[in-house]
Amino acid sequence: MAATTVHDTTLFRDTFGTEEIRECFSERSYVSKLIEAECALAQAEEDQGVIPSGTAKVIREHSDVSKIDWPLLAKRAEVVGYPILGLVEQMASWVPHQQCKYMATIRLEDCGQLTRQAGYIHWGATTQDIMDLASQLQIKDGIATVERHIDETIKTLESMSSKYRDTPMAGRTHLQHALPITFGYKCGVWLSGLRRHAERLQQIKERCLLVQFGGAAGTLASLGSSDNGIRVRKRLAAILGLKDPVITWHVARDTVAEVVNFLALVGGSLGKIALDLMIMSSNELNEVAEPFVPHRGASSTMPQKRNPISSEIMLAQSKILRAQAGLVLDGMVSDFERASGPWHLEWAALPVAFISAVGSLHQANFALSGLQVNSGAMKTNLESTRGLIVAEAVMMKLAEFVGRQEAHEIIYGACVSAVEGDLSLIESLQKIEQVTQHLSTEQLTSLVDPTQYLGCCQLMVDELLGSDPAGLKTKAATNRSGSGVANGVTNGHH
Repeated sequence: MAATTVHDTTLFRDTFGTEEIRECFSERSYVSKLIEAECALAQAEEDQGVIPSGTAKVIREHSDVSKIDWPLLAKRAEVVGYPILGLVEQMASWVPHQQCKYMATIRLEDCGQLTRQAGYIHWGATTQDIMDLASQLQIKDGIATVERHIDETIKTLESMSSKYRDTPMAGRTHLQHALPITFGYKCGVWLSGLRRHAERLQQIKERCLLVQFGGAAGTLASLGSSDNGIRVRKRLAAILGLKDPVITWHVARDTVAEVVNFLALVGGSLGKIALDLMIMSSNELNEVAEPFVPHRGASSTMPQKRNPISSEIMLAQSKILRAQAGLVLDGMVSDFERASGPWHLEWAALPVAFISAVGSLHQANFALSGLQVNSGAMKTNLESTRGLIVAEAVMMKLAEFVGRQEAHEIIYGACVSAVEGDLSLIESLQKIEQVTQHLSTEQLTSLVDPTQYLGCCQLMVDELLGSDPAGLKTKAATNRSGSGVANGVTNGHH
């Protein structure tokens, strides 16, 4: 079979995914899950007395994906439009019935029983039941892989947040200097998003991994008007390790859409990290660089190039994932009791979404765990605007004397003069009497020091990581108890 996409070609598949997640959503894995679903259904029905005792064991013992006639299954799937009819035909043929009279190990009178046991495969089910079950089992395995990669990325970002807690750099808004921050704070912001994704993932495991068994129109009428169908469904859920819904969800596809949109959210967070890293690694900023591996990011014509390959892939994957999210949202709009087309969108979106998400996480773990951080360049860039980055600090101090609005106008004028006159901010400020009559040279020198205007960056990192060296949590608790202790925090720099 010819490989055609970045997710399966030899050239690109390990750039955009991993072998583990590809195997999880491979054709062989999918058909294996279909077989697992059919065998589990037989077991659930036997356990609830719906089919004869011993039937499930015979079906299970003779069912294995290695027996699949792939060309025949593909041909039947093309004709029917779905793979289940052809699969059930093959599974039934594996149970020794018609040929059993020639087998010395089986008594002739047992042949009819074996024939009947083969006939209980797919009992009371519909195609979508089995296909949804297989997809749910793949999603379950895929989520475990995603969870492990998210946990790895979280650990890396926790380490970076701690290590660079006090490393000052320029905070940028609209791509321009805004206020000083620390690189640890930036890493902490990245970390906070990944932690929320980890929390969402736990909720998804409880809410979205649902068993599917409803029969032709979801009513389970094929198993009678008693509670047989519901009891079988509950037992099927227990066997497969899935949650039992209170009602069939053939055409209520919110859970599948939630899973894929969750993966798109992860991709979006990683895309944001990637964009930051790409800009920070530009020659002009030179604040970070992806791990050095000989020839990684090399150019075929420019020997000096060291392109941020992992970040580029993460950014691309975020857009691929966004597209899959749109597909499954369209797939939610199903007609009546069986979708006439929208369901098919999930078949395309699920494998791509999981492979892209894991591939992006894999690239993120590589880039972040070995990220080269140039704190010297961060300091140089922070000081490059010669104090303008802390104009707010001067404004807020001056506002104590003249009010905020007037202080804003005065400092705005000082900034314009500094830029037009090629002056540092303090040089410009010292020429303004409205400033010097209230603020001394010593005060101004301190105010224009970017490292003295980090706000609560370090305290936020401490709280994020669970440490509290400044006693912020203790103070907050004391204040809530009514002790009257002041709760203002002026600076997180220890």
